[in-house]
Amino acid sequence: MAFYCRRNGCATEDEDSPGKRFKLLDATLDSATFGPRWLSDPEIAAYTEYPILRGAELGRYELHAFVIMPNHVHVLLEPRLVLAKITGVMKGVAARDGNATLGRIGKPFWQDESFDHWVRNSAEFERIRYCIEWNPVSAKLVTKPGDWEWSSASRKFANARPISGCTFTSHAKAEEQNS
Repeated sequence: MAFYCRRNGCATEDEDSPGKRFKLLDATLDSATFGPRWLSDPEIAAYTEYPILRGAELGRYELHAFVIMPNHVHVLLEPRLVLAKITGVMKGVAARDGNATLGRIGKPFWQDESFDHWVRNSAEFERIRYCIEWNPVSAKLVTKPGDWEWSSASRKFANARPISGCTFTSHAKAEEQNS
């Protein structure tokens, strides 16, 4: 069973569902013009990407999709450890290195809470993966998912060596090839 984790969405279409409210919140984050946008700095984004990829390489989870947006992160993974351990390491490494670069030693980097959701079926899994990889397009940051460097849909992974624990055969790449 896969797990979807979003730090700092994809939703059902029910007007009053938590998923619908989450999707609205995600759109608000995508259009934010104020507040911390540290992840828009390529150095800070790289500090955030490293523990996401490294955790998969170390076998802590199977990574299916991720995107690092200017002020939040989406991750779709299949955990092989307790989720708190996985997110603690991801958040801790990025916070330590990001704060050091920003001169914010010991200060909070991430919000305390995360939105965590167990994926219940393959249709939901594919919808979430699609939403994650197309998030930069929805936010009008790029016109194609492959153009966003900080994502599993990035062109940098298209011809790169395979990364152990990562499955980046995405809707985004298939759709880009078909367009």
